[in-house]
Amino acid sequence: MNKVRDLYDAIAAAPSGPTTLAAFDLDGTLISGYTASVVYRERLRNMDISLAELLRTTGAAFDTQFRGADVGRLMEIAVQALRGRQDDELREWGQRLFRQEIGSMIFPEVRRLIEAHREAGHRIVMATSATTYQAEAVAADLGIGEVLCTRPEVVDGMLTGKLASRTLWGDAKADALYEFAHDVGTPLSEAFAYSNGVEDVPMLGSVGRPVALNPDRKLAGIARTEGWLSVNLPRPARGATPIATLRTAGALSAFVGATALGVTAGVLTGSRRNAANVVGTIGPDLALAICGIDVKVVGEDNAWRERPAVFMFNHQSSLDLLVVGKVVRRDATGVAKKEAARDPRFAGVGMLLDVAYVDRADSVKARAALAPAVDKLRGGTSIAIAPEGTRSPTPRLGRFKKGGFHLAMQAQVPIVPIVIHNAGDLMWRNSFIAHPGTVYVEVLEPISTKGWKVKDLDKHIADVRDQFDEVLRVGPVKG
Repeated sequence: MNKVRDLYDAIAAAPSGPTTLAAFDLDGTLISGYTASVVYRERLRNMDISLAELLRTTGAAFDTQFRGADVGRLMEIAVQALRGRQDDELREWGQRLFRQEIGSMIFPEVRRLIEAHREAGHRIVMATSATTYQAEAVAADLGIGEVLCTRPEVVDGMLTGKLASRTLWGDAKADALYEFAHDVGTPLSEAFAYSNGVEDVPMLGSVGRPVALNPDRKLAGIARTEGWLSVNLPRPARGATPIATLRTAGALSAFVGATALGVTAGVLTGSRRNAANVVGTIGPDLALAICGIDVKVVGEDNAWRERPAVFMFNHQSSLDLLVVGKVVRRDATGVAKKEAARDPRFAGVGMLLDVAYVDRADSVKARAALAPAVDKLRGGTSIAIAPEGTRSPTPRLGRFKKGGFHLAMQAQVPIVPIVIHNAGDLMWRNSFIAHPGTVYVEVLEPISTKGWKVKDLDKHIADVRDQFDEVLRVGPVKG
C-alpha cells in the first residue's frame, strides 16, 4: 500500500477552502532532526554556553528523555540564557542558522505535501514547541503564514529572560491549536494535524484527520491502534557516504579528462569554441552517469528553437552546472561570480569556456565584465546565467538580479528559462558530494526581448520570475 498516495487522496477528499485546517509540527515532522540541536551546537562552537547552563540543560534533558517530563524546563533555561539579547539580532541569527543548516533538513516531499493543501485552499499553520527564532525561517521558506510557537518575552526590543507564553508541548500545543481554530472559525473535526512524536497525541487526537508523519516508535504504535494514517517520508540525502564520495570523485576525474580532451581538440583545430563544445557535449553526460544521476528534461526542444540566447536557471546546487550543461550542450559560455574562479570544481572549465567573472561587490566592474558577454551573444555564443546571483539555501527562489536581463536586452536575444526542480536534494548547497537519483528539468519557451526598454525592466524581471515560481510550485512533470 502506498501510504503517501493515501495521504494525497485524503487531502483531495477533504473539504476545500480555508475552513479546513492543516497543522504541522516542526521538529522531526517537517525537518529531519531538531532545530534545538542546531542552536546548541552553534552556541557551543561560539563558547556561548556557561558551565552552569550546560549542567542545568543536561539535567532537564535527562528528565525529558527518561522521566517523561515535558520540555518546559528546557525552554525556560534556554530563554533565561538569552536575557538581554536584542530580538532583531536573534531573528537574524535564526535566519543564518536556517541558511547554513536547518534548510537542508527539510524533508523534500514536505514541499509537495504543503502545496497539495495550498492547492485545496486549506489554512496551513505550524504548531511547534520551538521558539520564534527556530520556527519562523522554516515557515517562511515553506510558505506557512501562521505560526503557533513558544515565544520569549520581549520588552523594548530586548529579551527579558522569561517566556511570554506557555511552552507549546503536549496538552499546551493542543490547547493552542484549539484556540487558534476557534478564533479563525475552522472546525477541528475537519482538520489535519501532522506530527512525528508521541508528545503530540493530544493534538492529533483533537482533529478529524490525524497523520503520524515520520513517527517515532511509540507514536507509530498508537497510530496503528487508533487507525490513524502513518506515513514515512524519504529523508534528505545529505551525508557523505563512501559510495557517493567515490562516485563524486570519479565524476570529477572524468570531467577533468573531458576537459583535457577538449583542450586537445582546441589545440588541434585552433578553436576555443571547438574545445568548449567537446567538453559541453561529453563532460556533463559522463559526470552525471558516474554519479548515478539521471536527468529528465521536459521541453528540451525549447533549448534549440532560438540561438544564441540567454539561458537562465534557478540555482541551488553545484550540480546545476552539470544539469544546465547537459541541456545547453554547445556554443555557450556563462557569467559567474569572481569567487568561482577559485573553485577547483569550476576554474578549469571556466577558463576553457571563457566565462565572464563578475565582481558583484563593485557595480562598475560588473558592468564592464558584462560587455564581453554581450559581444559573445552577438557573435553567436549563448550565455548561461543564474539570475539569483548565488545559490539559494532551499528550492525557494531568491530575488532575481538584473544582469542577465540587461545582457539579453542589449544583445536583442531571447531568454530561455531552465527550471531545475530538485538538484539540491541530490547535492546540497555547499556540499562536495552528489547522491544518485533523478533530477527533473523543464525548459520553458523562449521569451523575446525585442522592444524591451530599461524603464520596464523590473516588470519583465517579475514576469520571468513568476514563470519560474509557478513551475516550481506545481512540481516536476514525471510522466
